[in-house]
This record gives sequence, C-alpha cells and structure tokens, in this order.
Amino acid sequence: MSTFGTVFRVTTYGESHCRGVGCIVDGVPPGLPLTEANIQPQLSRRRPGQSRLTTPVSRGGFMSGWEELGMDTRNTRDEKDRVTILSGTEHGIALGTPIGLSVPNEDQRPHDYSETDLYPRPSHADWTYLQKYGLKASSGGGRASARETIGRVAAGAIAEHYLRLALGVEIVAFVSSVGKVAMKFVEELEDERPHGTEFYELLNTVSRETVDADETRCPVKESADRMREVGEIMRIRHASGFMCRILEAKSNQDSIGGTVTCVIRNVPSGLGEPCFDKLEALLAHAMLSIPATKGFEIGSGFNGTKIPGHLHNDPYFRKPDGSLGTITNNSGGIQGGISNGEHIYFRVAFKPPATISLSQQTVTYAGDQGTLAARGRHDPCVVPRAVPIVEAMTSLVIMDAFLLQQQRKAAAALIPPTIAIHPSLRGVVPDGK
Repeated sequence: MSTFGTVFRVTTYGESHCRGVGCIVDGVPPGLPLTEANIQPQLSRRRPGQSRLTTPVSRGGFMSGWEELGMDTRNTRDEKDRVTILSGTEHGIALGTPIGLSVPNEDQRPHDYSETDLYPRPSHADWTYLQKYGLKASSGGGRASARETIGRVAAGAIAEHYLRLALGVEIVAFVSSVGKVAMKFVEELEDERPHGTEFYELLNTVSRETVDADETRCPVKESADRMREVGEIMRIRHASGFMCRILEAKSNQDSIGGTVTCVIRNVPSGLGEPCFDKLEALLAHAMLSIPATKGFEIGSGFNGTKIPGHLHNDPYFRKPDGSLGTITNNSGGIQGGISNGEHIYFRVAFKPPATISLSQQTVTYAGDQGTLAARGRHDPCVVPRAVPIVEAMTSLVIMDAFLLQQQRKAAAALIPPTIAIHPSLRGVVPDGK
C-alpha cells in the first residue's frame, strides 16, 4: 500500500517519470508553524547531484570530479526537487487538515529506458511489478524508483519539525559502511561488548553538520582514514576509503551497497504498541519499506548474540530527576517494544543499486538469451542519499507513536481519580510488604 501510519498518516504518489511526485499528510497538529522552508532542506539533502558519489547533475555542481574519472557527464539528471505546499496551511500555520505536498519531475528522460521494454533488469522490480499488476511503468522504476521517497522525506520533515519543537527530539543518520569498508564498530566486539565507548560517544554528539561535512556522509574522519585503499582513483581529491569504493564502482560501470546507522535522541519513554506494533517492529517496517533495503538491526543487533546475558543486560540507575536510566544501552533504547527514554539506535543495510551500465547476461521478457547494458541515470551507491530517507521514515514512526501515546494518556486522564490502584501496579511496593 502507499499509505503509512495510524494517526499521523502519509500517502505518497507519483512515478519516476510522471509529471511530479509528492504526498498527502493527515494528522498534523493544528497550529504548527509550517512553510516550505521547514521541508526543503531535507529534500535538498536527498536530491541528485550533491557530490561525485551520487547521480551527477548536468549544469554546475560537481562535474569536475566525474570528468577527472573520464566519465560521460552528459548522462545526468538535474532535479531541483522544490516542494510546494498545496493545502492544509494558511499564513504559515498548519490548519489540522490534510497537507498536500508536490514536487515536479523537471528532467525526465523516458527514452533512456528503452532497453527495459525488452529486458527485466536483474534484481530490479520490473518483473515482479508485472507479475503483480499485469503491467508496469514503461520507463524508470515507476513506484519502485527512489523518486517515490521524495514524498516520504517531505512528510518526514513535517513530523521531525513537530518533534523538535514539542519534545526536542533529534534524529541523525550517517553512513557506517560501504561494501567491505566499514567503521570500526560495525563488526568488531570491544571487551566482549557489542559496541565500545567510541561508538556511544558518537551517538551522543553526531550532528547533521558533521555528517554532511564529508561527501560520503561518514562523520568520523579517523575511521575513513583507517579504511583507505590504494588505487588510481585515490589520487582524486584524496578520496577516503568509502569514497574510493564508490568511485571505483562507478568507474567500472557497477554499483556497491552499504549501511546507514541512525540515532534518535530525547525520545520520551512509553512509545510503542505491544504486541504487534512494538516500536522496533515499526522502525523495521519503515526501514525495510525503503527501496534497496535488505537488513535491519537495532541496539546490539547481531553482535549481541555473541556475548553472555550478564554482559548484555542494561542495569538501571536513578537519574537526578528521580526517573530510571540504564548504565549501558545494548537494548537500543527499546525494551518490550516500548521506548525507555535512552537513545534509540539502529542500522539499515542497502544492497547495490540494481540498474548498472555494466553488460549483464540475462533473458528478455520472452525468455530469450541476451545482454543488457542499462542506460538511465543512477547512483553507484545509494547510502549517501539514503541518509535523509532513513531520518524521514524514523520521524514518521516516532511521530505516529507519540500521537498514539498522547491519545492513551488523554483518555486515562478522564477517569475519576477515586479509583484505587494497588501500589505494586505502579512499580512501588510499600516498606515491609
């Protein structure tokens, strides 16, 4: 389906080469200050042509890096991704009614995809869409294209805007690996623990400014330097290990995958709806709905399976405000499917983009053997541009979970206070009992 959420509901629309894409957002709290300026920054972080590591733009931008690599700079997509609010606001204030958002497709090239009239692209959605609907979009990926995520990012920017104003929530995602080149914490255990102090310090301090300071969107320079590779491409602007791996894939007309790590700070405790809408289940649902995703882990993740329980458990301590916190955070900020007030962190795996220019032996829709060398404009690695998409889907999950919890609290507050509740039900046992 194309709708996500229960109270804060988002419906996206549009295909990769139609006139435009966008979304309808329902459930925005009335009175929220909202203009295009609150939405555009995240769309600009997602758009093509931000660096040599993404789909290049044909006018201005980062063309010199591609030309140094001897790549054809004519095969480019130049989309500004400017958003327009069509409804649901007046004088820069949300009315509480559905908000319509629209972004035009300004640089479509349907003719670039004539090969896919004959061949289903290996590992793309051409064949499966045809099997499901009996027909498919004739150019690009249709609804399976990453341009569908524009609506998600626009809606996520609204959700994040509210969460920041109302709760001080901070959501930051960053690239943690490209191919086999990874930040230290991704695979290694430190002293029999899933993550070391360096990782948790990163979660406490990482910002979008530090993430965007590097083209790879990896915020830790030391980690990138440690993963440098030797090769001819390395001489171009002293590429880091991440950058080298992406540029190497591009120069070979190939692609490469990677992972994105995300942290959510200042999340209220009590969010999540057990048993089937646990908060981590909703986050997994949201992340695995993003194109090209292949894996999700939260907290200690798969590394947590390698250590004993006494090291994995998160002991409690009393905070200055009287609430409880955890000394460690292997749970990733969620226990029993409910947020516990600690940072929530998780990692998402993205496969190599399916559309590549490298010739591949495959078959036509009719089953005849042939060779496909796809044209079109595509990223050699999606993870740098996936960062704001991960942040957007995270915002949608937290926003919806928060509004659901607010409904529950509001309903409970209407019950007369004369009803006696045993202290043990509140986690308090009287002395001597």
